[in-house]
Formats: sequence, structure tokens, C-alpha cells
Amino acid sequence: MARTVSIGTQDFEKMIQRNCFYVDKTGFIKEWWESEDEVTLITRPRRFGKTLNMSMLNCFFSNKYADRGELFEKLEIWKDGKYREIQGTYPVIFLSFASIKSNNFTDTKNDIVAVINSAFRSHSYLLDSDVLSDAEKEIFESFDRYANNISVDKEIANETVYRALNNLSLFLSRYYGKKVIILLDEYDTPMQEAYVNGYWEELVAFTRSLFNSTFKTNPYLERAIMTGITTAEYSAVRKFAKQTSNGSAKAETMSKESIFSDLNNLKVITVTNEEYSKFFGFTEKEVFDALDEQGISGEKEKVKLWYDGFTFGKSKDIYNPWSIINFLDEKNYKTYWADSSSNGLINSLVKTGSSYIKMMMETLLKGETIDVPIDEQIVFSQLDYSEDAVWSLMLASGYLKVISSDKLTGDRTKSVMYKLALTNFEIKLMFEDMILRWFSPAKNETNE
Repeated sequence: MARTVSIGTQDFEKMIQRNCFYVDKTGFIKEWWESEDEVTLITRPRRFGKTLNMSMLNCFFSNKYADRGELFEKLEIWKDGKYREIQGTYPVIFLSFASIKSNNFTDTKNDIVAVINSAFRSHSYLLDSDVLSDAEKEIFESFDRYANNISVDKEIANETVYRALNNLSLFLSRYYGKKVIILLDEYDTPMQEAYVNGYWEELVAFTRSLFNSTFKTNPYLERAIMTGITTAEYSAVRKFAKQTSNGSAKAETMSKESIFSDLNNLKVITVTNEEYSKFFGFTEKEVFDALDEQGISGEKEKVKLWYDGFTFGKSKDIYNPWSIINFLDEKNYKTYWADSSSNGLINSLVKTGSSYIKMMMETLLKGETIDVPIDEQIVFSQLDYSEDAVWSLMLASGYLKVISSDKLTGDRTKSVMYKLALTNFEIKLMFEDMILRWFSPAKNETNE
């Protein structure tokens, strides 16, 4: 009997308990744990199973799920006795920045504090123990008071926020006698809002200090994993005084800095890396098995045309899970993934971009490929003037797929020349709807 297809469920426990349609991705647990990487960042396009996988990790490692092996007993990971012993044995701090979408720094900072406070409250049992001093209990209470204070004039010291997760790690480690695992989902959602709304550098400085205290100078950390869409960086103009023959002058230099620049213990996995390549999105076998289960085996060829095409590392024929889940439910061909977002940033970058970008988009819409240099360390502050940054963002976001690649030499050793194409038919339809309404007039006006 076919399992029920649940739309939008991102809670692993609910998914398993209700026997909803679920593609087994528990191999991710084993590959990540055996990597021995202390802090891991995995970037994937939106709606590619990042949140469900993080929920799965939480259910597997968190001691809140001790003796809950039934959640995994029918899945691949449970075949390994070593992992049956590990399940439910670690204190876990699980956070998500997915809902932080404010248009100014103050509100974003307050939203981050609210997320951190929720993490504290989920471990409020510590307040009833004897492992916390009165001053440490006050840390709990002060965050709760601040998060629930509706005054627009409320303030909290940045340093207090920076150290919050480090402190919570200490408290949990002391209580359980074991280091903690930290899971941070959609870390870069606030970054994208900061870029669009003009408070990028302020948020980057704040986040870098928060991450430094949480992930680098945290002696109570066992492992950590973050997910997002991009590896956010920014370029800043640094001014310095330079003595000249006439006494003084000013010179400027451009430096590229990352919110992760302090994290020398960070392993970054992007869409071009081989690690974890089959654990986000569905493989072709997984999709075809799902079509068989739902009694629609005859749709395989057309489903492949519409929703296949994503490439992670060397793994090709990765399907968009959001579109597949919705297709299994409705059994109609629609632009499910494209319609799940306004795609506003991409639309703006292409619409206001140079005639070169528009011509390259025209090439892509014809079903042809383009050759462009890609630096996966996406620099948001360069998106307004760097064509390379636009293609890098489109690749990371899932709108483009890699056909082939070659390393660059000389001054561009950090970049790779990629042959890219639109990912699939769904993406082509999205751009035709988004772009062709204004593309032809723009073409006529520029006479190009």
C-alpha cells in the first residue's frame, strides 16, 4: 500500500510516526559522524531537505530521544550496531534562523536573541538542578525577559548574545558530563535579508563574533553542523594612511572577508563537493521507486524532464524533492519549486544586470550552455556589479547546473571555469515567465 504523501512536513519524528512517504537519508548520519569534522557547513538550494535532515540528526543524537530507537529501526542506520548504541546519547542544541527576515539590524538581532532564548527554554530543566549558580540562572532569566519585552527601546549587550550558546554548552556539558552537538539550520537567511535591506556589514560583524564564540572558542562543543544556501562573504573597502612626498595621502584597498574567517575548524561542503552528495534531494532510483509505489510508473520520462538535472559533486540526476513530493501528491506537472519563492533577488539581479547578463540568459533559455568563472565563496556586496557573483549565486541556489568544469590559473586560482545550463524544464518555465515579460523590451531598448 502506498504511503501517504505529506506536504511541508519537516519534522522527522512526525514523518516516521505517521508512516508518511519518506526517502531514507539516514546514511547521512553515518557519513557525517565518521568524517570527524568538528564543524560542518553544508550549502544546498532551498527546499532540498536541509531542515528535515537536521530534524533527523536531532532525533538521532539528542538525549531527549533516548530510548526512541523505534524512529530508526526500519531505516538503514539501524542495521549498524555501533549507531544503535549512539542514538539518543548527546545533549543537543537545535536552532533555526529560517524565520529571521527583518528589514533592519535591530529587529534581526532581536530575532536572533529570540531563537537563542527558545534554545535556552528547551533546556529549562537545568534551572531546577544544582549545576547552575545563581548568576548562571540569571543568564537564563535575562534572555527570557528580553525576548518577551515588547518595548521598541529594549537593549542587550552584543557580548551577552555572542557568549550565549557557549554558555548553554557549558551548562549542558556540566549537567550531562558530555560535550554538546549544535545544529544550526538556515544560518544565512538573515544574511540575504541584510543584503537586500542594506545592513549587511553590521550583521556580518555581529554574526562573525557569535559564530566565533559558538563554534571556535567553545571547549564544550563535540560537533556542529550548519546548513544554508550560500557561503556568505562580503567585500569591504579599507582605508589606510600612506605617507607620500607631500606629507600625506589616502589610499584604499579592497578586502574580502567571511563571517567564517575566524573558524579554522570549519569544513565547507558546497554543491560542487562530493561529500553528502546523495543525501539532499532524491536520486533517480529513489524517484522512480516512489513513482512505482504511487502507481504512476508511466510518468518517469516526463518527471525526469521536468524535475531532474541537479548535480552535487559527481552525483548527477539529482531531483528536486519539493517538486517530486508535490507531484506525487497532485500528479500534475507544475513549477512547484519555482513557485515556492518569489525568486525576487534573482529576478532583480538579472533584470537590472548588464546587457551581457541578459544575452547570457537568452543563451540559456535557448537550451544552450554558457562558460563562466565561478567562485563559490559568494560575495554578496559584489552582486550589484560582478557578473561572476551573479552566476555563482544562481548555481548555489539551484537555478543552474554544472555540465563540466576546469580549474583556472594565474590570478584566478580560487575560481573554476564552469560550463553551465538551466537545471531543468521547470527552471526554464520559471525564467520564461519571469524574464520574457521584460526581456524583449530591454533587448529593444539597448539594441543588443
